[in-house]
Amino acid sequence: MLNCIKNHRRTFGLVLAFALALGMLGSEAALAVSSSASNPIVGIVKKASPAVVNIDVETKARRSVSPFPFDDDPIFRRFFGDAFRDFTRSVPMKGRGSGFIVTEDGQILTNNHVVDGVDKITVSVLMSDGSKKTYPARVLGNDPTYDLAVIKIEPDGDLPTLKLGDSDEVEPGEWVVAIGNPYGFEHSVTAGVISAKDRSIHAQDVNFDGFLQTDAAINPGNSGGPLLNMDGQVVGINTAIIPYAQGLGFAIPVNMAKEVMNDLVSFGKVKRGWLGVSIQKVTPEIARAYGVKSEGGAIISDVFSDSAAEKAGVRRGDVVIELNGEKVKDVNWFVQKVRNLAPGSTATLLVVRGGRKETLKVKLDERPDSADGKRGRTPRGPRGDDSGKTSDALDDFGIEEVASVTSGLRRQYRLDANAEGLVIVEVDADSPAGEAGIREGDLLHQVNGRDVRTLEDLKRTMRDGGDSVVLMIGREGNSFIVALKDEDKD
Repeated sequence: MLNCIKNHRRTFGLVLAFALALGMLGSEAALAVSSSASNPIVGIVKKASPAVVNIDVETKARRSVSPFPFDDDPIFRRFFGDAFRDFTRSVPMKGRGSGFIVTEDGQILTNNHVVDGVDKITVSVLMSDGSKKTYPARVLGNDPTYDLAVIKIEPDGDLPTLKLGDSDEVEPGEWVVAIGNPYGFEHSVTAGVISAKDRSIHAQDVNFDGFLQTDAAINPGNSGGPLLNMDGQVVGINTAIIPYAQGLGFAIPVNMAKEVMNDLVSFGKVKRGWLGVSIQKVTPEIARAYGVKSEGGAIISDVFSDSAAEKAGVRRGDVVIELNGEKVKDVNWFVQKVRNLAPGSTATLLVVRGGRKETLKVKLDERPDSADGKRGRTPRGPRGDDSGKTSDALDDFGIEEVASVTSGLRRQYRLDANAEGLVIVEVDADSPAGEAGIREGDLLHQVNGRDVRTLEDLKRTMRDGGDSVVLMIGREGNSFIVALKDEDKD
């Protein structure tokens, strides 16, 4: 009986082990099938890759090839001067980027910085049989503001294209796929999520608001390639990275590309509306000083000479709270909305000026290639009888002396010939004013939203005291707004 039970247990154990083995094999097989069938990225990549191209660029640079071994020695330069610089040759400089086909006849969208200023562009297209074919390309149009460019090749037949999605509908946490040419590794695929929207980067080579941030790996060479959603649609154009970080890539929202592509193809550049102002963020201190109830809006810190804004009566210190009936959310929102308006169209601004609301209608100009025109000068006003006198009304904030503009001060600080009003002549470097960057020779245009053209204006404005003040400062033809706080009164 005992042997029978042992045999039964042995048989049961074998059957159980066999069943478990079959179960494990079945699970592995099911997992393999499931992984292949349920991973949407595989299908997205297979469908999108033929429309993603590699872009090779080349430009000629002149490089010194001096035959003299000591050309950097100062004694050598003393006797031979810069004659060695005549020994130069043209050296090809090469680079790589990515792009994607948007029309069947060969229009390709990429970054402007990939093709800007180059002498030769070559595009590699992945063919249906897995081979590559190269084409010379030319630039149809470029837009440095959005860092976008459209280039064109002449294919033998119709090419595959990528569908442009809706970047406004993208949400943080949504899965995305990047395809490109990082470091020359063609058609590399990375995946991640949208980490954030409306990111701003203001650096030496990048000055942009509204980026999509992603943790999908983006490296040099990915620039201009597509960022795809799970429907295989382009939601962004991969553009920038922070080299000392991981998981921080940035893409231009594709809706911006939609807005400018037709202009790039038709005119070679984007025709944008231009207001002709400089603006700043409205902080709580600025809101209080200028009589604005909320922190929304954008404050005009400067007006360009002969611009649409100047002609319409826009003034420095105006706080724009509405544009064409929409509330101004912040500075970035305002800039993008104005850029999207057509030249010649009329923009209606609701501004707060001196605590009162005013409506201004501005017929927009076309944005010039360089928007660094002359700024509006300080309006001329009555000088009163305080010429040559000084005031310490702002001493609590570190501005120890303010004076009326005289011919002597104009020469001393190299002020514009038309400069009138008040000039700052002494600043405590360790004070709130000094730490905010205010310096001797700066002009004082406004205090707490009020024009100050005479020392009496300044005295009257500062009569109420208070532990904070908002100043509009002029420097080298530009103006900006700073808020200062008297730390001793905390």
